[in-house]
Order: sequence, then C-alpha cells, then structure tokens
Amino acid sequence: MVNAIVGANWGDEGKGKITDMMAKEADIIVRFQGGANAGHTIVNDYGKFALHTLPSGVFYGHTASIIGNGVALNIPVLMEEIQSIVDRGVPKPKVLVSDRAQMVMSYHILFDQYEEERLGGKSFGSTKSGIAPFYSDKYAKIGFQVSELFDEAALKEKVARICETKNVLLEHLYHKPLLNPEALMEELRGYKEKVEPYVCDTSAYLWEAVKAGKNILLEGQLGSLKDPDHGIYPMVTSSSTLAAYGAIGAGIAPYEIQNIITVCKAYSSSVGAGAFVSEIFGEEADELRRRGGDGGEFGVTTGRPRRMGWFDVVASKYGCRIQGATEVAFTVLDVLGYLDEIPVCVAYDIDGEVTTEFPATVKLEKAKPVFEKLPGWKCDIRGIKSYEGLPENCRKYIEFVEEKIGFPITMVSNGPGRDDIIYRNGK
Repeated sequence: MVNAIVGANWGDEGKGKITDMMAKEADIIVRFQGGANAGHTIVNDYGKFALHTLPSGVFYGHTASIIGNGVALNIPVLMEEIQSIVDRGVPKPKVLVSDRAQMVMSYHILFDQYEEERLGGKSFGSTKSGIAPFYSDKYAKIGFQVSELFDEAALKEKVARICETKNVLLEHLYHKPLLNPEALMEELRGYKEKVEPYVCDTSAYLWEAVKAGKNILLEGQLGSLKDPDHGIYPMVTSSSTLAAYGAIGAGIAPYEIQNIITVCKAYSSSVGAGAFVSEIFGEEADELRRRGGDGGEFGVTTGRPRRMGWFDVVASKYGCRIQGATEVAFTVLDVLGYLDEIPVCVAYDIDGEVTTEFPATVKLEKAKPVFEKLPGWKCDIRGIKSYEGLPENCRKYIEFVEEKIGFPITMVSNGPGRDDIIYRNGK
C-alpha cells in the first residue's frame, strides 16, 4: 500500500505532523522532491523538531527513511540533520539515499544568492538554498548524480567542464570570484565519504517492498500552488509538488499510489512572493500570525514571517483537485478559536466577473477575494478527541469547507502534537 501526503496550498500546511502520525503504521517513508529549502515542524515524544531533508517519519525505530531520486540532496545538511536528532535522543534512523539523486553544490547556493541580488526588487523571494540553480543544472544535464561520486576520473573531467561554463557567468554577469576545479573536487570527495554508507538503488528497494506488501508513505514538500506547472508561476518552487510526481521522484509505478492525503490549512499562509488572493494585513494578520502554528507563523527554514490570509476555497479546491486528493487532513483548526466570526474566501472577482475556478497567474494577479463570514466558536478545542465533542460552530465551519472544496475531510488536527487529531467519516 502506497499513500502520498502532499499539500493543497502554498506549503506550511502541517504535512510533517500528518506524516509523523501516519508513519506509526508505515514501513518506509520517502521524500520524493524538493530540497532543504523548506522545513517540516514535528512535535512528538522526543520534543519539537524542524526537519529539512529527512522524511517526517524518521522518529520511529521500525521505519526506513528514503531520500528519493527526485530530491535536491544537500549532503552536509542531511548529515547534520541525522546527527542533530541523534544528539537529542532519537535512535539513529535507517536512511537510504538514491544513487540517482543529484547533489546541491556549494556553488548552487552562491548562484541563488547572486541572482536574487541581481534581480533586486524583482526577485522571486528565494530561500537562497540553491534549489533553482540546482534544478536548472539537472535539466541542463550538468548536475552531479550521487552515482558519479564513485568514478573519480570521469568526475574530474566533468568538474573541469562545469567550471569553464560557470566561470563565464561568475566573471561577466555576477562579477564574483571564480570556481576552482581542485576545490570542487575536494568538495565532491568529501560528499562521497559522508554519503557512501547510505547509498543504494532505492527504486529497486521500493520495488521489492511493494511486492512484499509493505506500507509506504510518500512525503511531498510545499503544496499545489508552488508547483512549477500548476502553481502561481513564476513564483513557484523548481520541482513538482504533486502526488503524481511521487511515482517519478521515488521510482515506483504510478498505479501503486492508492491514497492521496492532501493537507489543507484552516486558514491560509505563505512564505515568499506571488499572488495570494485572500491575504490580510496589519493587526488582523499580526494577530493570526502570533497565534498560528506552534509558536507562530514563521518559516521553518528562513524564520521569515509568513504572509497570512483567511481560508481560500478557490485555491484549496483547485489544490486538492490537482493533487488528486482521495481525502483531506484539515490542520491548525484550533488557532481560529479566538475569532467572533471567521471570513472565508468563497470566490474571486476578476474584472467584475465572479468565479470559483482558480486561474493562471495573469488573471490571478487581478483577482479580488469574495468573502463569506461564518460564526466563530470562541473557545479552545485542543484536547477534544471526538468530532461530536467539537463546538457546533466549529463543526459547521469544517462542513462548510468540505462542501465548498468537494473533497472529504477525514482528519481534523486540533493541536501541534502527534495525538492532537480527530478522525471523521468512519476512519
């Protein structure tokens, strides 16, 4: 059985918690795309953690954690992350790294910084983790695959070639120090030494696991609206954030993905630039940001304050559809308990025409939110274990959202902890 856990929105939906929770019943958890540019916050018996590359199910001793071929692998970050959780009492996890994964190089991070600097006010709001230059190189076929670390002669020839190309840009476009081939070879030798114990053919490993009937979780990074094809292009990430890509990024057959749990926030938040129709500002946004998440709505990787907004039916319905959601996990509902009434963006007004369909960016930039207000429940819902135990207005909010997005909400998260979850619809 293969389940995918993915985001319906701009990222930061609480996927880490849902993965950590579902990993209890899993054998293998796979990160299938993205890099260390975003983080998943986990609160469990060991404490509170911010993971960037490791799958969120890494805290269970019975699981294997796979870094799939679709991941932008920053080897020093992965090694530091493994050590950081072990230092806090977590048993050393079983981690497998795909021999087909490609590596984020130190120069990718520099190029990311240089390009944002060059663009100035027209920058993409990058986390400057090297992700866009990494994926650019991957698809330009000048990236470094993990498997290449094990052929020194071929590696040396490739390093010389890549330095020539990169140094033209460094000298004439960015006016920055040039790359040194020998320093780059030393970097790659260091990566080989660090990653060698973890490397294997993870696709073959997963093939055997699927045949053996193992329970596999695919964990995505960010959400539908940051997908380069289906998101708010160009203010998107550089790898596909969709469950469909899980098959490619993990190296399994697409028909093996049987359930797609799409995580959706009870309000909206986003890190980075781009269209955000239901966005709110000023004191209203500050209040929601302060109360949001576990300790406030700030980027796990960057610490940047997240942009805040009310729940967006149009974006979330689209986000669930494009993921192929079989069920929805509805998170951070407890945060809204302070409100007398809760605005919900139910439609967009684009040049006087009202629509409930999520448009491409050119039209999205012109969209204005159409809000409907629902009564709040004015109390703390943390600790409630049954759906029937929730206040009536809280249940009405969930049911309103469910009807509007058109996908079944089977899980409601009412706190940051692993056990702060309410199951619905017979789950």
